[in-house]
Amino acid sequence: MEVTLIRHTSVGVPKGTCYGWTDVPLADTFIEEAENTKQQLQGLIFNQVFSSPLSRARKLASYCGYPNPIIDERLKEMNMGDWEMRTFDEIERNDPHIQEWFDDYMHQPTTNGESYPQLYQRVSNFLDELRRKPFEHVAIFAHGGVLVSAGVYAGIFPADNPFQFLVPYGGIIHITI
Repeated sequence: MEVTLIRHTSVGVPKGTCYGWTDVPLADTFIEEAENTKQQLQGLIFNQVFSSPLSRARKLASYCGYPNPIIDERLKEMNMGDWEMRTFDEIERNDPHIQEWFDDYMHQPTTNGESYPQLYQRVSNFLDELRRKPFEHVAIFAHGGVLVSAGVYAGIFPADNPFQFLVPYGGIIHITI
């Protein structure tokens, strides 16, 4: 099965703000970025379209011509727990756990949030289930962490340092599962 994964466009939060499950607004550049993404999808035919429940993914799906994707909670970004909507500077001043996370962000969870292995397991469970469906080509509108996890799942990104392949806002990757 061919899977096209699309990352949401830029968000309208201050640089350095930690967000994951928070339903943040989109940047003022949404239309321009979304149009570019829509052009990249032109000519592709999907048997089914899925989306994260967060509005930043759903709005891009709708703009690209898919106003009613199947919503799946497993396609959310990593839950950043107590760090949601706080700047990294603020977190560094107030949470001693952040240094552990900086030292091993691939395994350590955020304070009262998720770890990368938990995110990966969530995305893998979704993709395992998707593989059993009779689709030829699906689209998934989601988040950077989801796209990275899907890339690892499909073997196109290395498991030990996949975030070096983080797809830009509005970017697309194609995998086969």
